[in-house]
Amino acid sequence: MATSDLPTVTLPSGEKVPQLGQGTWHMGESARRRGEEVAALKLGLDRGMTLIDTAELYADAELVVAEAIKGRRDECFIVTKVLPENSTRARTIAACERSLKRLNTDRIDLYLLHWRGRPRLEETLSAFEALVSAGAIRYWGVSNFDVSDMEELFGLPGGDACATNQVLYNLRRRGIEAGLLPWCGERGVPIQAYSPIEQGRLLRDRVLTGVAIRHRATTAQIALAWVLRQPDMMVIPKAATLEHVRENRAALDIELTAQDLAELDRAFPPPAGPRPLELL
Repeated sequence: MATSDLPTVTLPSGEKVPQLGQGTWHMGESARRRGEEVAALKLGLDRGMTLIDTAELYADAELVVAEAIKGRRDECFIVTKVLPENSTRARTIAACERSLKRLNTDRIDLYLLHWRGRPRLEETLSAFEALVSAGAIRYWGVSNFDVSDMEELFGLPGGDACATNQVLYNLRRRGIEAGLLPWCGERGVPIQAYSPIEQGRLLRDRVLTGVAIRHRATTAQIALAWVLRQPDMMVIPKAATLEHVRENRAALDIELTAQDLAELDRAFPPPAGPRPLELL
């Protein structure tokens, strides 16, 4: 699959972004690894994974992203997030300004509320709208919102402009399939899946390993390919080494068979009914 052939997800605005992006949680925490992390993000850009997800929660990661995208900003679709305690109108605007400075950019492509906090959603939404009007952000969305949260958001004037909901989703965390995933799908809100390999905890699973052997792939690639089979879902695995970037990118070339999917469903059953949203 050539770089230009990466599958895309269409945002509510009609803009298309790569289905497979790059996560950055814990990047920048070690000065010794920083050069390798920057190189990994750059390689991901070279391979078409131009959606990069970060957050003010991991501020050092925003600095790593800034270094990686230097001279290539127009290629990238940058996602970052505001902390709940900063989600009043004034504090959201101030937090955005800090993220812009750390990222060394004049705009954020997609700005998310990291999870629900005490400030009213009306305040956060007002800030998002002001930031869009000022050109500081292009789109806004949410993270870790369950169906009830999304219903509350969509009940507010302008709440249906939400561009994505970023949530935990992988083989072991399938709860959204029984509620949130169809709710968002019916309203054209794409899901952005984080921790698609459960922070590595899926890698020793016997069934996953068996499927991987059949495909001459790694266990991580099968877990990632399983999430990527959802056509309207962005996926943001972290890769802090060049080898890991190549491994993630190659997962797009894996086509899981009906046998594979049946085995994985038996090992990791889909939810029988709605479940509360899971968090890491």
